[in-house]
Amino acid sequence: MSQPLAKKLSSASRDALKQHFQALGEDDRRLRFGSAISDAGIAGYVDRIDFDRDAVFGVFDDELALAGIGHVTIGGEMAELGVSVLPAHRGRGIGTALFERANIFARNSLVRALFMHCLTENAAMMHIATKSKMRIVAGSGEADAHLDLPPSDPSSITGEMMQEQIALFDYALRAQVLSARRIGEAMRQGSVSPDQAD
Repeated sequence: MSQPLAKKLSSASRDALKQHFQALGEDDRRLRFGSAISDAGIAGYVDRIDFDRDAVFGVFDDELALAGIGHVTIGGEMAELGVSVLPAHRGRGIGTALFERANIFARNSLVRALFMHCLTENAAMMHIATKSKMRIVAGSGEADAHLDLPPSDPSSITGEMMQEQIALFDYALRAQVLSARRIGEAMRQGSVSPDQAD
């Protein structure tokens, strides 16, 4: 299985972000946001994302829906990361790919530390924090994890640029495959002639 690729998203992705978060069940929403949140609350959260200051990364499935999202909020010399992966796509390394993409973005944004806050019962985030050797402080059912980041260098900057280019290429390829598949399905159903498909 290939490594998931995380593509940087823009404000044009707000509707797709809302669909992703609203597809999370009640328990998953609580784990992602730290408390229960309604569809309206999710819409407000997405509408408030500052794409000029922060970064949002997405991993897409074969239908070009967001399977996983990583939101990096920049605050001074600290960046906070929140991650969500839809249940059907878990266990495929998407959370780790989003963490790694966020890590290099934060490092190249001159951030000195990456921070994650989650409930201690959020096993997936606790696993990522432990695997990434983050310092974890837990208490009262919540955990804070910190990772000191090295300064950016030419290698990290080039690495981030390459990751984004590869993710863009992957997205374009998935879009072409999806388009060809839908045209084929429509032709099999007799709703599109070969001439119309051109």
